[in-house]
Amino acid sequence: MFNSIYQGKRVLITGHTGFKGSYLALWLKQLGCELCGIALAPETSPAHWELLNIDMRSEICDIRNFDRVKAVFDDFRPEIVFHLAAQPIVRTSYQIPRETFDVNIMGTVNILDICRQSGSVHSIVVVTSDKCYENVEKSTGYVESDPMGGYDPYSASKGCAELVVNSFARSFFNPADYGRKHRILLASARAGNVIGGGDWACDRLVPDIMRAAAAGIPARLRNPRATRPFQHVLEPLSGYLLLGAELFRGNTGAAGAWNFGPADDGVIDVGRAAESLKKQWEKISFVIDPPAGQPHEAALLQLNCSKAAERLHWQAVLSTDEMFSFTAGWYRAFYQEKRVITGEQLDEYLHLAEKRNSVWIK
Repeated sequence: MFNSIYQGKRVLITGHTGFKGSYLALWLKQLGCELCGIALAPETSPAHWELLNIDMRSEICDIRNFDRVKAVFDDFRPEIVFHLAAQPIVRTSYQIPRETFDVNIMGTVNILDICRQSGSVHSIVVVTSDKCYENVEKSTGYVESDPMGGYDPYSASKGCAELVVNSFARSFFNPADYGRKHRILLASARAGNVIGGGDWACDRLVPDIMRAAAAGIPARLRNPRATRPFQHVLEPLSGYLLLGAELFRGNTGAAGAWNFGPADDGVIDVGRAAESLKKQWEKISFVIDPPAGQPHEAALLQLNCSKAAERLHWQAVLSTDEMFSFTAGWYRAFYQEKRVITGEQLDEYLHLAEKRNSVWIK
């Protein structure tokens, strides 16, 4: 996979104890790299990271602690960096706006400045969010050149993080100077609403539904008509890994911003997503119960991923039904059979990717 770029490489992930980061760590270990993670301790119990028990170096520290993070970089000397650490919840950002901006902006500044000074890093992928765009309810989907923005503190902080990435790319890692003035290429990745087994974060649709199902009570949907680009967690990770590999091999055309989202049939409203999950696990039930005075949430959010399709030849592997089957199946196995099937699902995903001629598995 990925032309064996990751085999034997030193790879560092920030946010490895989080939902998406734990999946990325598992996949990277399968790819044969030497792996180090920097993150806070998991905030939920259970926590997917702890259930996986991955054999890797794990440093529990705050990315805002510049000296501590730099010491880890200096000791580990990573060649490839995936920056995922963040305050990731929109509704939480209304409660802790200063911390959200601090972590998501200055944490990103710290990681990029440490990479600039490292002497070992060659490839950096900064993961932000589809919410980085100024959301004007655009039905055709946002392209990478659309303006950054953000109504809530989380979305605005991710828009700002993209500006930070762009500034570092122009000032220190300019592709036009690659090979002459520096040996680092930098890209940012913007994914859709990521779902999958092992997510127990608060105020997210799937974890809320699955917790309720496990407890034998109906979940409460606050905004069933909100439309989002739903995708299984492994889908954007394949894009991040493809991007990191292209950067490492010196493809200057891979630098810059990239959208990794679902096909059009994955852009559905919350109500339909809940119904699709319910079809996969009979214990799921829900009621519509929008709370009074809830914070602003966008009604429509959609990504245009034609750039990734045309230039990287990346495409989603799973159908919409398969996405919900993977997700509900994971929680069903966990709650009813006490099994963690992440590795099995990764193997199944790779089998389907090969069968469907995904460019990164050849």
